[in-house]
Amino acid sequence: MFGAQKSPLGGMQQPLRMDLCFTSIRLRLMKRLVDLRFILKELTRSHPRIIIRDSHTHKACHPKNFTDYDTIKHEFKFPQISGHFNFAEDVLDKWAEKEKAGGRAPNPALWWVDGQRREVQWSFEELGFHSRKLANVFTELCQLRQRDRVFLMLPRIPEWWLVNIACLRTGTVLLPGTCQLTARDILHRLRTSGAKCVVTDEFLAPLVDEVAPQCPALNCKIIVSHSNSRRDGWRNLQDLMSHVSSNHVCVKTPRDDPMSIFFTSGTTGSPKMTQHSQCSFGIGLTVNGKYWLDLTARDVLWNTSDTGWAKTAWSSVYGAWIQGSCVFVHRMPRFDTSTVLETLSKFPITTFCTAPTAYRMLIQEDMSKYSFGSLQHCVCAGEPINPEVMQKWKQATGLHIYEGYGQTETVLIAGTFKGMDIKPGSIGKASPAYDVQIVDDEGTPLSKGTEGNIGIRVKPHKPFCLFTEYTGDPEKTAECYRADFYLTGDRGYMDEDGYLWFVGRADDVILSAGYRIGPFEVENALIEHEAVAESAVVSSPDPIRGEVVKAFIVLTAEYESHDKSQLVADLQTHVKQVTAPYKYPRKIEFVEQLPKTISGKIRRVELRKREWSTKPEAE
Repeated sequence: MFGAQKSPLGGMQQPLRMDLCFTSIRLRLMKRLVDLRFILKELTRSHPRIIIRDSHTHKACHPKNFTDYDTIKHEFKFPQISGHFNFAEDVLDKWAEKEKAGGRAPNPALWWVDGQRREVQWSFEELGFHSRKLANVFTELCQLRQRDRVFLMLPRIPEWWLVNIACLRTGTVLLPGTCQLTARDILHRLRTSGAKCVVTDEFLAPLVDEVAPQCPALNCKIIVSHSNSRRDGWRNLQDLMSHVSSNHVCVKTPRDDPMSIFFTSGTTGSPKMTQHSQCSFGIGLTVNGKYWLDLTARDVLWNTSDTGWAKTAWSSVYGAWIQGSCVFVHRMPRFDTSTVLETLSKFPITTFCTAPTAYRMLIQEDMSKYSFGSLQHCVCAGEPINPEVMQKWKQATGLHIYEGYGQTETVLIAGTFKGMDIKPGSIGKASPAYDVQIVDDEGTPLSKGTEGNIGIRVKPHKPFCLFTEYTGDPEKTAECYRADFYLTGDRGYMDEDGYLWFVGRADDVILSAGYRIGPFEVENALIEHEAVAESAVVSSPDPIRGEVVKAFIVLTAEYESHDKSQLVADLQTHVKQVTAPYKYPRKIEFVEQLPKTISGKIRRVELRKREWSTKPEAE
């Protein structure tokens, strides 16, 4: 019907399965008028009485998997895994079997577009075919062995997903990195990890070459390039794939074997190597996929995270594919609000996941020009989202934004789950996988309403979805634990209903004239003012109070030309009216942009260091 599908891995042609033909027909009928051509070649302390109830007055309010929180929390158990587990064999290949037997909705497993009418759709069976070939490339041609480390730097292209799966099949340890890394960043990652193989594209290869002589463990460099040009010392992935078979036997990986190492972006210090096991993501992200993302095999999930961030693994690999869902990917090199809104309107995307910063940008647009007929569920993660943003998004789309809170080390710690009441400003309730408590610095649980450290109970049994260690840094690993708890490094409190409220990173809290002030409380108040597009709040030295609140503010376009002195006065008055007056920013500085980590989190540490006249810490 459609002939053969052109693989983004080169000239090899594979017959397009009939189920994908039916998929494209179904998707046309569902949503869009596009040419499905298979071408290649990508807290605020909100007032406790303010509660948004999932009252069934807006569209798509019924959760598919979530019943009631207390029951799920009480009854939830992960499957018992003894011995071996491999996500590729035990999850992906099982979905391929169901797909072949007609036991899965006719969605692709991976759906990639690039905004230039180039598109790829792969079934689970096709993912298996291509990833087995790549697994053979790793073992036969690159001589990689189980537990060897593979450093991956690719943009949002299909090959990124194939490398992920091939590493699973071979038991090699994946180290994802963002394409925004500099040569210095790459050197740090390659030398610290001892990676034996790097996979990247022709744009980043020169940076690798710049530092490769200082990385003695690196002996295999693979380039993803669809041009005919060649680069000395590099092996072209397209060529390599043409020389291997698609027959590959998945290795037996012990459940506790290392699966991936993420270099955490962090808001302080140098990136740490956060190691996860085969089970911690492969099974631990069941909570994310089933309950927070509320996915089924009929859903199409679009998560906009950068490929170097653990959130992409959370949602665009494990969380979605555990549920057999379709992972939608837009090549989009840079976040573009009009592209995002057009894509949500044009494609049958049912679940949308992006960062709070992105939602803040999207609501600046005229969203009345778009229709979101397929969209059913919206979530965010990465940093707390402001209630004002949630309200404006709901007005424009008819959908709530459900917040998730977690870390690279933890998977989902807490969240608002579809069907739960939302308390604007709260990060929700503890994940069914964890016993989350507010504890003091010694690990002793505190009473409801008392601010302290957000902790996860790890005794008598450590949850297997928690990270294994900071690789090569046992001291840093040990620092995370107090008594029976893993300390997240974040501060918050729990209200009488069990909802968690984020105050800030432990080192972000401002102590002014005896008051403890969380930066997010002030930022929440500021974002409610129409002049504020984005803000970051830190401490600033003061000869009388010791330190005071200072706000760095990015203005909305219409306020950029306004009198700045008057704006300062207006914003200070506004904060005093919205929250406790002692929290208002005594200092305000207007800036064009805020410093952020690679994953988009505001680097308050950089602003704080600037205020206190010391050199900013390394990224």
